[in-house]
Amino acid sequence: MSGVPAPQFHPTQPELDDLELIASGALPGPLSLQLPAEVEAAAVDAGAVELVDPEGLPLASVAWPSGEVSALARPAYGPFRRLYLTPAEAREQHPDGFTAVLVGGIADRPSVLRAALAEHGSVVAIPVEPNDPRLPQVLEAYGGPAIAPPVLLPGPKPAEQGLVVFFTGLSGSGKSTLARALVDLILEQGARSVTSLDGDVVRRNLSAGLTFSKEDRETNIRRIGWVAAEISRHGGVAICSPIAPFDATRQDVRSSVADAGGAFFLVHVATPLEECERRDRKGLYAKARAGEIPEFTGISSPYEAPADADVVVDTTGRSVEDALGDVLAGLRSRGYLDLANPLVEEVAQQPSRSQRSKPLEVLFVCTANICRSPFMELTAQRLVPDETDMVFSSAGTRGFDAAGMDPAMAARVQGDTTAFRSRPLTRELLDRADLVLTAEASHRTFILDEQPGLFRKVFTLGQLAAAIQRQETGLPREELLARLAQSRGSADPALDVTDPYRRGPEAAAHAAARIERLLDVILPALARQRE
Repeated sequence: MSGVPAPQFHPTQPELDDLELIASGALPGPLSLQLPAEVEAAAVDAGAVELVDPEGLPLASVAWPSGEVSALARPAYGPFRRLYLTPAEAREQHPDGFTAVLVGGIADRPSVLRAALAEHGSVVAIPVEPNDPRLPQVLEAYGGPAIAPPVLLPGPKPAEQGLVVFFTGLSGSGKSTLARALVDLILEQGARSVTSLDGDVVRRNLSAGLTFSKEDRETNIRRIGWVAAEISRHGGVAICSPIAPFDATRQDVRSSVADAGGAFFLVHVATPLEECERRDRKGLYAKARAGEIPEFTGISSPYEAPADADVVVDTTGRSVEDALGDVLAGLRSRGYLDLANPLVEEVAQQPSRSQRSKPLEVLFVCTANICRSPFMELTAQRLVPDETDMVFSSAGTRGFDAAGMDPAMAARVQGDTTAFRSRPLTRELLDRADLVLTAEASHRTFILDEQPGLFRKVFTLGQLAAAIQRQETGLPREELLARLAQSRGSADPALDVTDPYRRGPEAAAHAAARIERLLDVILPALARQRE
């Protein structure tokens, strides 16, 4: 030895299993380890590496690079640790024979050993894989033909196994929206416990203080991975949605989950950079291109697209329910989760509104609820005066409370506007509405970022008009709404109604004329008399 202190290293579970077999005398050395480059360099200088358990207890000193093992302690934690006997202890404690239970690689070791004890009585746990070519050698060390044939009781089925669904993709790709929609479905159906680990939420709570340097971003992802792995260890489902741009870090998370006995399901939300920039309502990409945000993924820092994704989905021009369907199909085919998709199915199952004798409630949304959305509301009321058919209201994403209508837009309304008062958009208003029509794509994104489950009923005004024109004419209202909910087209900003606020009478006239043209397409198609 050189006198340099040996570095410490926490091995993977398979490496810990091999260490236990070698230290117990069930296998000869040397021990094979995969050390990180910095740990290996320190081990070469010191001539050894010290292996520790997850709590930092030194288990062995391993000469490096020879791999010769010098045991320092035995593992001191874990369920049924008393069953992990050395060959000598097994023969001494069970002179009349015992059943060897192979526990290497089993996802749920406690349940396997619990079942083995109930069925076989005298049990010894041996940390070796059932398909390990060294298995005959290990069994010979434990007694060979003198012991009962080893058993490997089945572990949990995929549908019962802890699961980590890991969404990765560029900022604005739609990964958080898909992740939230998946969490909602799992909660609605109640079959599994589920935890959401959204990238932004984790940064605020678990990783506060970290920067956006490459090193800190990787630290953030590893923290997410550790929490997710622990959730999977106890049979739960963790839904993660960070950017996670680097393959090596994603592989670390995959390994952590595997070591915890969970399943890792990787979803690459492969929405192109151009589309992500177009959606960027926070202006992050513009700031990154201006050099205001260093090391921004996709601009000044690379995104390494995964080659090992279980599902690849591009959300461009697709509804949440459609894109989520790809993820659900992948989870179902692997046996992890079999979830119905009410985002699609409930539309077809709803009874007709004529049967429920309920008017169609339409909510118009703009920014402050003083220009475009009140003009939509008041104009629609003029065009469809019968409230037994449709009811109209409006609100603003940042709406003023009880403000009057903007004078320039009020002048374009054919009727009295003095009674109108603005109001902010609320969850209650969104839940009550049957159809939500926004002035701009940014308003629609604002709503769906917070409540993705409402996707089937939220359109921009221009988007809905364009979608209606693509449908065959003469459809009953409920059938038309069901078709639009499933195949709507993209909310292209080119279809927006531009904000005329404080831009003069000409801008107000242009916005009013565009709204009237769009309502002339939409309202007749939705009228009940078409049923």
